[in-house]
Amino acid sequence: MQPTFTSSPSTGGQAVLEKVRQQAPYPNGRVIVLDDDHNTFQHVVEVLVKHIPGMNPDRAWELAHQIDGQGSAVVWSGPLEQAELYHQQLAAEGLTMAPVERC
Repeated sequence: MQPTFTSSPSTGGQAVLEKVRQQAPYPNGRVIVLDDDHNTFQHVVEVLVKHIPGMNPDRAWELAHQIDGQGSAVVWSGPLEQAELYHQQLAAEGLTMAPVERC
């Protein structure tokens, strides 16, 4: 909480210390898959479709080509806690992962 000073008629115009609640936005994260020499396109596509919500095979193929051509791709972004889960699941399937990137 952030303390602030205010004055009001009820305090005779004197400054009063009040606590003001400020909500911090929930942190977000990006899940990034890196290119490597041991995962096939097919394996990357299957793993993305299996673990990333809403991922369809066409989008997974686009991402696999981006990973191969550019060296990495953001495959999911959203709440940090979910990003960490997806990161762990993809890594457990053998994909090469960058650390979860806070955004």
